[in-house]
Amino acid sequence: MRVVIQRVASAAVRVDGRVHGEIATGLLILLGIEQADDESDVDWLVRKIPRLRLFPDQEDQMNLDVRQVGGGLLVVSQFTLHAATRKGNRPSFIRAAAPDRARRLYDLFVERLGDGEIPVASGCFAADMQVTLVNDGPVTLIIDSRARE
Repeated sequence: MRVVIQRVASAAVRVDGRVHGEIATGLLILLGIEQADDESDVDWLVRKIPRLRLFPDQEDQMNLDVRQVGGGLLVVSQFTLHAATRKGNRPSFIRAAAPDRARRLYDLFVERLGDGEIPVASGCFAADMQVTLVNDGPVTLIIDSRARE
C-alpha cells in the first residue's frame, strides 16, 4: 500500500457536487492499493499513521500527532499512486489491485483506522471525486508499506 499524507487545515471530498467526507485540522490520506497488498499492510499503516508526529507543539516543533491536536483523518482511494511510467507517456496501472480486492482492503483500512479516538471520514471508492484541501505547512509524506522504513 502506498499513501500520500498531507497535514491539512481542512479537507473535503465531493461526489456529484455533494460533500461525502470532510475534516478540519488533520491528515488527508490518499491510499493506493496494489495487487500484493494484504491485511498486514493495512495493520502496519493503521498503527503508523495516527502516531506520526506531524503537528507543531508550543515551540513550533513537529512533536504532536493527530490525536493530540484533536484532528481528523480523511481517506481517499487513489489507485493512480501505483502508476508505472517507465515506458512511454501513458501510465500503466497494472500493479494496482483489482477493484473488488482494493475495495475490501480500502474498507478495512477505513474501519480499522477509525478506532474511536480519531474522527475518520472517507471518499467514495471508485467514484469520480473532487478533493479540496488547505495544505498546512506544507507537510506531505509518502509511505509505502513495502518499504517499511
